[in-house]
Amino acid sequence: MTSDSSILVVAATPRELAADGPWRTLHCGVGPVEAAAATAAAIAVSPPSAILQVGIAGARRARAVPPCSIVIGSESRYCDLSVPAEWSPSVVAAAPHLIEAVRGAVPDALLLPIGTSASVGGASGCDIEAMEGFGVLRAAERAGIPAIEVRAVSNDIEEPDRGLWHFDAAFAAVNAVTPRIVAAIVERLRHA
Repeated sequence: MTSDSSILVVAATPRELAADGPWRTLHCGVGPVEAAAATAAAIAVSPPSAILQVGIAGARRARAVPPCSIVIGSESRYCDLSVPAEWSPSVVAAAPHLIEAVRGAVPDALLLPIGTSASVGGASGCDIEAMEGFGVLRAAERAGIPAIEVRAVSNDIEEPDRGLWHFDAAFAAVNAVTPRIVAAIVERLRHA
């Protein structure tokens, strides 16, 4: 039987983790390498039923995504790697049943690919950019665990002045939706 405690919620920083619930949390550190290593280690110790990767993200100015908008990752794209797919994958799709669950919990969220890059502005070809999603989803995929990435937009990717980024509001936005998302994932897994 699936319970909230069988869901692992992963984020780069403690501020991105809503800690008021019975779910397991993992502060994985910043960047795709730290995210993949920490997630794989957590899976090895105690495999969860599903993984929810949460955090803040940037959005391309041309996309005109308002600050604090919630984005569900349809897939995670590793934008720092440019080798043939047969050598190493650069795209991991979110589990379809988790997309369905999260869309039910946050119906006004955008559904878009999210680029993962170790540098700000490095996610070419994606309107939403973050730093850990691919690492988390790839570790989950290798372990056969369904996973999904959900982000709150904090800034325009092109904005160099971090004083204009909406950190506090984006942290609050992702923390506010996490309990609803975990509950929806648990309910979906119970009926799978």
